[in-house]
Amino acid sequence: MEWTREQRYLPYEKHSALELLKLQAQAANSSYQMHYHVRPNSGLLNDPNGFSYYNNEWHVFYQSFPFGAAHGLKSWMHMTSPDLVHWQSHGLALAPDTEYDSHGAYSGSARVIDDRLFLMYTGNHRDADWQRTPYQLGAWLDKQNQVTKLDQPLFVNPDHISEHFRDPQLLKYNDKYYAIIGAQEKDTQEGHIDLWVSDELTTGWQEVGYVDCMDDSMGYMCECPNLIDVDGHPVLIFCPQGLDKKVADYENIYPNMYLTGDDFDYEKAKLINSSQIPVNLDDGFDVYATQAFNAPDGKAYAISWVGLPDLSYPTDTENWANCLSQVKELHYQNGRLLQKPVAAMKELRGQAESFNGNVSHIKTGRQFEMTVDIAADQAGTLFLAAAQDLSAGLQVRFDTRTGKLSVDRSHAGQPVAPDFGTVRSVKLPADQPLKLDVFIDHSLAEIFVNDGEHILTLRFFNDPCQVWAGFDERINAHGTVWQLKNM
Repeated sequence: MEWTREQRYLPYEKHSALELLKLQAQAANSSYQMHYHVRPNSGLLNDPNGFSYYNNEWHVFYQSFPFGAAHGLKSWMHMTSPDLVHWQSHGLALAPDTEYDSHGAYSGSARVIDDRLFLMYTGNHRDADWQRTPYQLGAWLDKQNQVTKLDQPLFVNPDHISEHFRDPQLLKYNDKYYAIIGAQEKDTQEGHIDLWVSDELTTGWQEVGYVDCMDDSMGYMCECPNLIDVDGHPVLIFCPQGLDKKVADYENIYPNMYLTGDDFDYEKAKLINSSQIPVNLDDGFDVYATQAFNAPDGKAYAISWVGLPDLSYPTDTENWANCLSQVKELHYQNGRLLQKPVAAMKELRGQAESFNGNVSHIKTGRQFEMTVDIAADQAGTLFLAAAQDLSAGLQVRFDTRTGKLSVDRSHAGQPVAPDFGTVRSVKLPADQPLKLDVFIDHSLAEIFVNDGEHILTLRFFNDPCQVWAGFDERINAHGTVWQLKNM
């Protein structure tokens, strides 16, 4: 359906309970619905927000438009977990119910302060002429998961920044509070990451300036910036919309990328010894708006929106869309990030079945993990979510002699954003064995390569009867498949 502005921004109380119940049933009964990932009860899910550890639990919020697969009047939904794998919903946390977030509670972050969790987010406000004012807002979450919003904004965009000013990450350094925020310079229409500072948190915010992290332009807007420490190295994660492909290679409509450095200077807003050339955080088709943070023990974790702005997905016709990725533990190695499943993912494992490269196919079901070790000097195709005769399915093509791996979803059911290509590839060391750890959750695939040196995440929408995996020829390989429980 075509959504009008009035429909997108209809106040929540104008929707009926019966309408919401019907939408929830439609999403729950979809054959494409995920079962061990955070997904919407109804409508649209997008950016993860407020990823944090508080009150002996992990917390994540996500942007939600619960009334359809459209970007409308956004709120925050709240989830908690004991282990980063089993998530429980606490329902609506931030509603668009004040003057300052009247047209949507947009993305933001969270930080533990004393015995409460402080939520910092962007409020989307539009006036009668549809002119936008982005407000940076604050709210407190207590140990009963009750939210209290601050009465006044923390700050608003300065004159030199356009209405595109959003997605604050709250940081603390040397007893001062800092926030990095996605911004667009009004005059040049160029994207930046803007740094702000305050001594008091709820008052006194001042602009430090744009973060100096790369010599080239970051495109026309930089969304969802995150600054984290990974094994003693600062890592800046961001989404540079409109980035020139001569600066960095990417194929998705908008990339989700990162830079590394040796240190971060908060006073000068500078990533010291920046790697300069941003790297794709995920080499697949559908990751965006990744949010990362450092846990109390210093470990770095990340979670992503599996979906992309300005694209449609087959479940749009079922009035729901998207999900969150599994949580990844981040590590630093030779200037690059490694991303690995968290340990508790193994708790989902059920029945196991071993196989080798002489087995042409194995029945996996639609909810499984598969580890595969492929020897050097091998080339072939591993089919996933495939027909029994391997005539259709996801194709993971590999050549360990030359060091190439690609994923092709062109024969895996309904097309998804074909204008942006159906194949994603990564370069690997030549003449080396290949290790894969594959997770499939009905319509979601997450493929970890060589212990997290690469990860390729993608959605696919195949025939539910396609529950097989196998090689197209005999391969020197072995592996294990586990059926996975619901989260």
